[in-house]
Amino acid sequence: MRLIIWRHGQTEHNAGRIFQGHLDTQLSALGQKQVRVAGNALAAYKPSAIWSSDLVRAASTARALADVADLPITYDARLREIDVGSWTGLSFDQIKAQDGDILTATEAGEDVPRGGDGEKLAQVGERSVAAVRELMAELGEDDLAVVATHGVAARTIVAELLDMPQKQAWLALVGLHNAHWAELVLHRTGWRLASWNAGAFDIDEE
Repeated sequence: MRLIIWRHGQTEHNAGRIFQGHLDTQLSALGQKQVRVAGNALAAYKPSAIWSSDLVRAASTARALADVADLPITYDARLREIDVGSWTGLSFDQIKAQDGDILTATEAGEDVPRGGDGEKLAQVGERSVAAVRELMAELGEDDLAVVATHGVAARTIVAELLDMPQKQAWLALVGLHNAHWAELVLHRTGWRLASWNAGAFDIDEE
């Protein structure tokens, strides 16, 4: 069994370094191009199932693959991005000026609520992996499924499946680029990471 954990394509908020969290934003023109290219590449893996966060940017990403692979999409709100609370819709610079101490703590891997009133990594890991495990129960041992989700959510899912502490994953794994993915393979001893930040295009060409 294999899993592809796929981050959504670029949004204008991504380009502007604006925190989105549960904010429902559309893919930018570049993001739409990214997911078309990535969707064609992932279709070559011959996936058996596609699961997605219900937020538009992830759902549109999943749709780019579903249209090529001719598969339905299962949507699950538990695959949403981390809720950033009061930081929703604010730029990195605004947050740094307003809540620099909390931002510094999160960058150091401390699991504090985003925005002071949002979610912790542990909470995202718990809800997102619960969804993935339920969906995995529908797969056969030779199946491959693609999960379209978000940057922080993707990293927490991978960490949970690898039984890696969230702080270690936060500090050791660079963020997934837009429309890039991680691939995990189920070995007899558990999940193993086969690739991280794989993609169908060079990010320098974005």
